[in-house]
Amino acid sequence: MPAPFPLCYQHNDFVIINKPCGISVHKDDNDIGLTTALAQQLGVEQVWLVHRLDKMTSGLLMLALNRESAKTLSQMFADHQIQKTYWALSNHKPKKKQGKIVGDMARSRNGAWKLCKSLENPAITQFHSVSIEPKLRHFILQPKTGKTHQLRVAMKSLGSPILGDHLYRGDPADRLYLHAHRLDFYYQGENISVTCEPTSGELWGKICRP
Repeated sequence: MPAPFPLCYQHNDFVIINKPCGISVHKDDNDIGLTTALAQQLGVEQVWLVHRLDKMTSGLLMLALNRESAKTLSQMFADHQIQKTYWALSNHKPKKKQGKIVGDMARSRNGAWKLCKSLENPAITQFHSVSIEPKLRHFILQPKTGKTHQLRVAMKSLGSPILGDHLYRGDPADRLYLHAHRLDFYYQGENISVTCEPTSGELWGKICRP
């Protein structure tokens, strides 16, 4: 069973945890699933996934505590009423330092995706970046759509694959340097903003503060 998940925000209808890198939101073979482990941690019968993070992506993950809120929150994510902000690191200089990355996505090889020039149903990512030190740049990414591997594909298209992203030819590192850092949304009359910093990955220390 995984170690207890850090709780970043608690509400009667949902919780937001800081999902560690390397933990799948789905049940892996011979392992207890994240939702089962979290339900046991909270002492409730069940929790519901309302969005997803890749296994190697860390950060904010929201789970509903009842069926009604699960339906509502899932629809909010589908309608992009919940703004997601990610951090990423790359050691390759991008083609541009800020702006939008827009294009359709199509399946490539070995489970990867690629960005196309067509705009029939495009993935859209807003980003800006800052240099931390020579050959290391911090990217702040805000996806405006919710495509599979969207941010990893966007970074590769910039010429700046994410450190540790072997699938998209990022240079080797101690982890995939992609982290869901912030969620902003309006729920039941309240503006909610939740942030969390990464808890693993030695290079994050170059931008994070205690």
